Amino acid sequence: MSFLPFAVAAWLFVAGLYGVISSDNLVRTIVSLTVVQSSTYVLLLGVGYVKGGKAAIFADIPQVSSAVDPVVQVLVLTDIVIEATVTGLLLALAVQAHKRFGSLDPNDLRALRD
Repeated sequence: MSFLPFAVAAWLFVAGLYGVISSDNLVRTIVSLTVVQSSTYVLLLGVGYVKGGKAAIFADIPQVSSAVDPVVQVLVLTDIVIEATVTGLLLALAVQAHKRFGSLDPNDLRALRD
C-alpha cells in the first residue's frame, strides 16, 4: 500500500481550503471548493486500489484472482455527480449575486445581513 495517494489527497485538501479561506471572489471560492471535493476522489481511489486487481466483472476472471472493490468506484461516481450538482448550484447563486449587487466580492454582499 502506497502513501502517495493519501499525501496527494491531503495536499489537494489543504490547497483548496487555503483558496476558500483566502479568496475575495465568489467564483474563485467555488473553484477552490471543487479542489477540496476532488481530494475525496483521490482518497477514495487510494483506499480502493488493489495492486494487480482486475475489474469487478466476475464472469471472465478466475475466482482466486484479486479484484478492485466496486463499492469504492460507485462512491467516487456518486461523489462526482454530487460535486457537479453543488458546483452548478453555487455558480448559479454567484450569477444571481452578481446581478443583484454588481459584484462577486463577498464583502460587498453584507447587505444580505440587514
